[in-house]
Amino acid sequence: MRLYVIGGEGQIARSLREAVAGRPDIVFGSSSRAELDLLNPASIDKALADFRPDIVVNPAAYTAVDKAEVEPQLAFAINSDGAGAVAAAAARQNAPVIHFSTDYVYDGKKTGAYVESDPVAPQGVYGQSKLAGEQAVTAAHPRHVVLRTSWVYAPFGSNFVRTMLRLAAERDRLRVVDDQVGCPTYAPDIAEATLAIATRIAGQGWRPDHAGVTHLAGPDAVSWCGFAREIVRQSAARGRRAVPVDAISTADYPTPAARPTNSRLSTARLAEVFDIRLQSMETSLANCLDRLLQS
Repeated sequence: MRLYVIGGEGQIARSLREAVAGRPDIVFGSSSRAELDLLNPASIDKALADFRPDIVVNPAAYTAVDKAEVEPQLAFAINSDGAGAVAAAAARQNAPVIHFSTDYVYDGKKTGAYVESDPVAPQGVYGQSKLAGEQAVTAAHPRHVVLRTSWVYAPFGSNFVRTMLRLAAERDRLRVVDDQVGCPTYAPDIAEATLAIATRIAGQGWRPDHAGVTHLAGPDAVSWCGFAREIVRQSAARGRRAVPVDAISTADYPTPAARPTNSRLSTARLAEVFDIRLQSMETSLANCLDRLLQS
């Protein structure tokens, strides 16, 4: 299978590169921003035509949630126009596209876990641009898989786990929002699931039920405060400082962009259509901390 990943330095892209190491059945391709620019459709066409992929994966995005509020044109250019250009280029190569989206397409007001058919109502520019990207991908390519994920973390990049470890080393107490709930999702788990989806499609052929939105998120729901406490607990078990984590409200920590209060994502469709179930938050976080604290 010839797999091409748009972008190279994000948490998911880096995890995909790691995951294909030692996989002789996968020929992996990716490019730097200098070689492939989401704002330049011609560069996307050239990169895919040169590589001739069987599957295209696009985790690249504008992800500065708060900054998007003052840069809406750039957010939409990358997350919507760029996503559509990738899907259109993949269609010209007759290669299915796997596109990543976000829990921010929901308004966060539902009581239980969101399913893929629930109404979308993004509350900020970032979520609006990502929803527009989903729509652009759908319009550009009938053989598309849109994976909505949430609360992504990894042993590298900018993420909540690394921030909490740094702050726990610097401060005597932490204050973390406790009234936003979601599903932390480990980027290497995302990568393994993505490869499983791509391998299934490449090996068994495209099926109509592959198309559309599928949630790809960790199985455990927790607040940011609860997640921080688990990070501190597990890191303390590995010899780091154990500091108290105080619960605060969203109102105590205002941000330019609104966050969904509820980001729980049901992954029943992921299991039903693709036979994929992610490992627990406790296990995935342990794997992440083992890597971070040994490095």
